[in-house]
Amino acid sequence: MAVSNTTKIILGIDPGTVVMGYGIIRVQGQQVSLLDLGVLKPGKAKDGIKRLQIIHVTISGLIRKYKPTEFAIEAPFFGKNVQSMLKLGRAQGVAMAAALQYGLPVAEYAPKKVKQSVTGNGNATKEQVARMLQTIFRIDEKPELFDATDALAVAFCHHLQTGKDWNTSVPTKKPTTNRKKEKKNEWAVFLAKNASRIRK
Repeated sequence: MAVSNTTKIILGIDPGTVVMGYGIIRVQGQQVSLLDLGVLKPGKAKDGIKRLQIIHVTISGLIRKYKPTEFAIEAPFFGKNVQSMLKLGRAQGVAMAAALQYGLPVAEYAPKKVKQSVTGNGNATKEQVARMLQTIFRIDEKPELFDATDALAVAFCHHLQTGKDWNTSVPTKKPTTNRKKEKKNEWAVFLAKNASRIRK
């Protein structure tokens, strides 16, 4: 199938060494459609290095199959468990290396940014994100694991951040703000915090 100059294919990844989600969307003009959605379970391999190899091989396979033009991945988050953070960082690094190997531009998005882009709420639950994506992409079956919808959310977030036009049920109009009111509130907060420093 010939791909026009206005077409882009985005591969989104929710990294993990136990379960890794992936979502692939096509953006053609104003139309956004789902190409694939699923999970990989590298955790079935006991050896940590083998898990990383599985991630690299799988992502490379997805790239060869769908020929994405852009790659988006969820950025690292800071947790209390150092070992878990280290393992997640390795998974992210391997996934990004696979994309770079095929010459894809890589974009990272913080979890809150992804949720905010998809649902309008940076503190939305995984269930809320999944339901919104089911509506947007008309997904009938509920995904078995949220890793898949999380990855799809990353891909869709990337599209919203880089695309100008899209045709979905999510409103694109940004809420207007009263900058004068914001400045007034900021000044009130400053005065309250520094009352002792103000000369009467």
